[in-house]
Amino acid sequence: MVISSAVLFAVNGTVSKLVLRAGIDPAQLTLIRAAGAFVGLLALSLLLRPGARRLRVTVGQLPLLIGYGLAGFFLVPMLYFVAISRMPVGIALLFEYTAPLLVALWARFGEHQRVRPRLWGGLALSLVGLACVAEVWGKLQLDGLGVLAGFGAAVLLAGYYVLGARGVRDRDTLSLTTLAFGASAVVGLLTRALSHGTDGWEPLRSSSGGVPVILLCGYVVVLGSIVPFLLVAGALRHLPATSVGILGMVEPVIAATVAWITLGAGEALNVAQFGGGLLVLAGVALAETARIAEPPVTPAATAPEVVATPH
Repeated sequence: MVISSAVLFAVNGTVSKLVLRAGIDPAQLTLIRAAGAFVGLLALSLLLRPGARRLRVTVGQLPLLIGYGLAGFFLVPMLYFVAISRMPVGIALLFEYTAPLLVALWARFGEHQRVRPRLWGGLALSLVGLACVAEVWGKLQLDGLGVLAGFGAAVLLAGYYVLGARGVRDRDTLSLTTLAFGASAVVGLLTRALSHGTDGWEPLRSSSGGVPVILLCGYVVVLGSIVPFLLVAGALRHLPATSVGILGMVEPVIAATVAWITLGAGEALNVAQFGGGLLVLAGVALAETARIAEPPVTPAATAPEVVATPH
């Protein structure tokens, strides 16, 4: 389940880039993904027991749901789409994958939790790896805005994990994800209506890479969002969250390979960048296992530790 979700998420990066190349902007693609995933998950929530009751929301839960939806399901994917529109998919993912390091640092300094010393080794490895990816010893080749978008996605993704850890104390994963996508869709619709009205959707009738854009958007919604999220949730019934997170780190490797094969040499990583990517992933693996977690209140409470990025 974890490997399958990583493959689907990885392919989603290339598919999303094809959609962006067709003329759909990052905010539009974020809206399409959020609205489509919300409709699909809403239907699933209503079909499964206890049906509509699982979606009940109290006034006190609204701030967390809105913040969780905005951070993880609106701003993170939008910044990710900005990053992949300006940099190779694999490199953009490596910047975003520093989020678990930020979560571990928050646990240590924000929540004063105990951590194992290897956290600092993981942080050092990831920083060296990112330096190699950016090739800081020469003229910086990476797009500045793309780098900022990647790091911004990492910060917000860390916030998504922290907020999710609180959200699953009161809600099941399906209802939490459904409502978060709903909040993201509402914000996306309002933003689009205020900024562009009904204009700018003509690229949906075109093709990109020989495939109709509308079909590519269907992949982003169904196989790039709904299915992988459900696979990760199912995997948590069989594996510890940390194991799921580490296994999920095959995503950047697969994403870079798929993008290189599909989109051409512009997506390829050179030897230094490939080696730096491995260092980043090794650092993230150390960070994933550095936290000394307290016994969870419920089994679902481990879910947000998983590196399942809301792409």
